[in-house]
Amino acid sequence: MVKAAIGQICSTNDLTHNLEQCKKLVKKAVAENAKVLFLPEAADYLGSSPDESYNLCKSVKDSPFVLGLQEEAKKNSLCINVGIHEPSEAPKKIKNTLIWIDEKGEITQRYQKLHMFDMELEDGPQMKESDTVEPGNAVLKPFDSPVGKIGSAICFDLRFPELALSLKRQGCDVLCYPSAFAPDTGKFHWHALLQARAIESQSFVVAPAQVGPHNEKRSSYGHSLIVDPWGRILAELGSEEDFNKKGDSWEPELATAEIDHDQLKTIREGVPLHRRTDVYAEV
Repeated sequence: MVKAAIGQICSTNDLTHNLEQCKKLVKKAVAENAKVLFLPEAADYLGSSPDESYNLCKSVKDSPFVLGLQEEAKKNSLCINVGIHEPSEAPKKIKNTLIWIDEKGEITQRYQKLHMFDMELEDGPQMKESDTVEPGNAVLKPFDSPVGKIGSAICFDLRFPELALSLKRQGCDVLCYPSAFAPDTGKFHWHALLQARAIESQSFVVAPAQVGPHNEKRSSYGHSLIVDPWGRILAELGSEEDFNKKGDSWEPELATAEIDHDQLKTIREGVPLHRRTDVYAEV
């Protein structure tokens, strides 16, 4: 067995502050003897407007946040999986990506969020993520890590079981869903969706999340989770309410769990999922 860690932060528009939060989590993860630290979506920053988000976006070569985490990974021989923003070639758009920083501090994997949250209600609220974010066009093949083969997804991707099933078919052991989940939907769907993805793919699920108010317009649900392939919650971090109660005394949170590959094997052998791809499409 090997230990994985999830970190929970509250990103703002201050990249230096956000990096300091993550550095605290690196220190905690090393103290817990974790081999991988999973950090949330948009860990580098969360802006209050599309223009601010666009202006804050930098390439990994120029981002003080990413460069700082690469240094931390190398210094501590710790792999870090973290959600960030990257520039797009499309005008006034950015990429929502998940990068893997290995124990040498090198970026070796990159996944670009596939599914955009585009809500257009007649005579109601409208929010089109695709107006400002360039969607990805490929599933990243699961890759080797100290905790097993990792399958990559980001936040809203969680609502699409096809992605999880595709990653399972390609051999993933651990599904990763870094998120900044909205509180209103989080209280109804967050736990249920993550447990469903774990059960149907027979994989561990790690879901490091943002928590609390990022600005006057946006807040996140929290409740970072690690779920085992049987759907059991192995670790859970605090809520938005916990964050607000603690106020200035709140500190970035960390939880760990053992990734047990013997358990993974037992569940997959004990409940074999033989898909009928002769009567429905394989994903």
